[in-house]
Amino acid sequence: MKFIVKFKWVIAAFILALTVILMLTAPNLTKLASEKGQSQLPDDAVSSRASQILKNAGEDSNTISMVIRLDNALDKDSEKQIQKIIDKTEKIKGVKDVTTPLTDDQDVRNQLMSKDKKTVLVPVTVSGTDEKVEKIANQIYDSVPKDVTAYVTGASLINQDFAHSSEEGLKKTEFITIFLILGLLLLVFRSVVTPFIPILIVGITYLISQSLLGILVKNVDFPISTFTQTFLVAILFGIGTDYCILLLNRFREELANGHDKVEATITAYRTAGRTLFISGIAVFIGFAAIGFAKFAIFQSAVGVAVGVGVLLVILFTLLPLFMVTLGEKLFWPSKKVASHSDNKLWGFLGRKAVGRPFVFLVITAIITVPFIVTYDSKVSFDSTAEISSDYKSIKGLNAISDALGEGKAFPVNVIIKGDKELTKADVIPYLGNVSKAIEKVEHVDSVMTITQPTGEKIDDLYVNSQLGSVSDGIKDAVKGIGDVQKGLSDIEKGLNQIADQTGSASKESGGSLAPAADGLAQINQQLQLVSTQLSTTGNVQQAVPQLAAISKQLTAIQTGLQQANENLSAQQGQVGTLSDSINQLAKGVNSANDGLTKISDGLTKATDMLDNMSDSSTVSDTGIYLPEEVMKDKGFKQSIDNYSFADGKGVKLSVVLDQNPYSEEAISTVKNIEKAVANEVVNTPFDHTEIVYGGVSSSNADLKDLSTMDLSRTMVIMMIGLFIVLTILFRSMIMPVYMIASLLLTYYTAMGISELLFVDIMGNDGISWAVPFFSFVILVALGIDYSIFLLDRFNEEVKSGVAEGMVTSMSKMGSVIITAAIILAGTFGAMIPSGVLTLVHVATVVIIGLLLYGLVILPLLMPAIVVTLGEGNWWPFLRKKEKYKVEE
Repeated sequence: MKFIVKFKWVIAAFILALTVILMLTAPNLTKLASEKGQSQLPDDAVSSRASQILKNAGEDSNTISMVIRLDNALDKDSEKQIQKIIDKTEKIKGVKDVTTPLTDDQDVRNQLMSKDKKTVLVPVTVSGTDEKVEKIANQIYDSVPKDVTAYVTGASLINQDFAHSSEEGLKKTEFITIFLILGLLLLVFRSVVTPFIPILIVGITYLISQSLLGILVKNVDFPISTFTQTFLVAILFGIGTDYCILLLNRFREELANGHDKVEATITAYRTAGRTLFISGIAVFIGFAAIGFAKFAIFQSAVGVAVGVGVLLVILFTLLPLFMVTLGEKLFWPSKKVASHSDNKLWGFLGRKAVGRPFVFLVITAIITVPFIVTYDSKVSFDSTAEISSDYKSIKGLNAISDALGEGKAFPVNVIIKGDKELTKADVIPYLGNVSKAIEKVEHVDSVMTITQPTGEKIDDLYVNSQLGSVSDGIKDAVKGIGDVQKGLSDIEKGLNQIADQTGSASKESGGSLAPAADGLAQINQQLQLVSTQLSTTGNVQQAVPQLAAISKQLTAIQTGLQQANENLSAQQGQVGTLSDSINQLAKGVNSANDGLTKISDGLTKATDMLDNMSDSSTVSDTGIYLPEEVMKDKGFKQSIDNYSFADGKGVKLSVVLDQNPYSEEAISTVKNIEKAVANEVVNTPFDHTEIVYGGVSSSNADLKDLSTMDLSRTMVIMMIGLFIVLTILFRSMIMPVYMIASLLLTYYTAMGISELLFVDIMGNDGISWAVPFFSFVILVALGIDYSIFLLDRFNEEVKSGVAEGMVTSMSKMGSVIITAAIILAGTFGAMIPSGVLTLVHVATVVIIGLLLYGLVILPLLMPAIVVTLGEGNWWPFLRKKEKYKVEE
């Protein structure tokens, strides 16, 4: 410290120059947070894998939704107006496709329009980053006439609006924090000079930290989120002010003891500076431990550790300049420098606690345990609740939910990727079974895939329907045979009449018409047998060869009639007209034969289809059969294209839920869908494929698993890290245990109170999902400061005995801790007007926790534990009593 005091101006000049250079050269952290600070799941998360598979297949397009609200039901004029908007949208750069609701397909219309036809949904497929998608949305807004109400929404746009909301919230937080701290410091020091010193110290720290983080984010991909700067402001201004108060109070105390400003500065840093250093290291370790989290948004809080490191450097280099330069003037306009008075309340509580420790342990339990027991860990993953409903993306989402259903905007995507083609006729039918399994899951509204592109299954693909068609075909065949029979009966009568008229003439002509008539009679009898057989047994296979044989007989009769006709034509006179009649009858026989041939061909096709069905494994497994003509059908091929990728090696299913896709219930539904699909694909062509899930609900399911795992991991790492550091610094393995335990008690109590406030009283679905993690890290990292303040002073005062030393340290540090807790709570309180729900929740938990720790846990629980343990506080080490004897 003597070296720093000696070269204070050089050091100050260097810090100032460094600050200016970094500000001028470092990237803009706010802009980087907007570009890279979105919630990104790790690559091994299920939803991330789904996105990567589609991206690798060139299917990484993003879908946003244009929602048009009409005053009246859709009519021709409004259709023309909407079509113009669609035409303009298709020309926007970055727009890959627009799905029009103005189609003749009634199923598509029903999907994209509300029942009252007043809300029209236009899905727009786009490409690019969230920022580019936002620009596309702005161009779409420009294409909409002023008299038309339209909104554009989608996950990318909600993310962007969240980023904008966070930026606005950060500005409010910075402004409120500075004025709040100034006001509190004016009350604490009753000086117009002192309050500006912490503001200046922390301000320079923030500028340097922000610049360093910008460099790290840009050059080494350091984690960042939209929360990083807000937490950096709150924590740096909070603990920075606390540390300044600790040092300035000790400095003022040493001045009051008669030391000059240089000696008072050195002594303050030797005593309070040690406590500050221990606290700073503890906070640094706490936030550095976040680096072990897997989720980028959690890792982004590591940036606070960078700020804490810079803060310690500035406190030990720049603050001494003001102390040794201003001295007593640092507290102007106070004419007299006086040591801060002991805190009477903490002194009173300390005496009572060491006198009756068990009673105070019970009192602490009565205050905290009920909130811990009733804490249900209810969390919410609804990112739309994070920002104001005034944003257009939220208005659009609400419009879709009101008119078409909550799940319509953000379906769950089931992605199936294999090594072989999955769009073959013997594979596609199994998608029908998968769809059925998913549809049975509670809260699934509809499933869209190749076999049911509009959410409704294509009946013609199913064997039941196809067999029904065969049955109808048999009925038509029977009817056709009946018609042929009737025609042949008429021909038979005609032949008999002609035979009677011609008599010997027909015999002389070389042929007899009577045998032909008899042949037709026999054929009719045969047709009657075939017809009866088809009607009763449906045996198509047997009927086909019978009809073929009958057809040969008809051909023979037709040939005989043509021969008789030629013979009659050679004769003159009245037989000439008979020749014409026979010719007409021959043509009738030919037509009847053609009819039978068509019937036979139809039955042959039915036979082939039934044979193929019997050979197909998909029929018994799925109830679906895809004949070749279906696979070649233009509409079905379009369905395959829409729900497949990677040259047919991947297929998709789009699952619409009947609930809010952001809700906790939707996450449970996704889990149930995963189980249903896993069970269904066993022993099918999809058995050895990769099946992953995308969409908002799936991402939130990953978030839930990841946030729970990260919280558990970070808790363990932080507690182990703090335990090791505190064990070394306090030369005790017991003190760190109850210091950390007291913070855990505080954390869970604060979470219980916050849940009671936001969920039970205010009716929220739950605490924002990121709150438990951030609240734990912040409360433990910052709360440990106050226990260090108290117990480090206790180690200094324990020479008079454990009980006496505890009471003295409480009296000396009570005001400092209460003031620090109030200031830190105030800085977090400045986050509440930000309007970002996560920040509001975090601020509430931290404020409750800090005040609970500073006003209840430390003054009631800590002295009771310390006096109960006695000399055991320093186990397994021995207390250095000799040190205190020398000092006495």
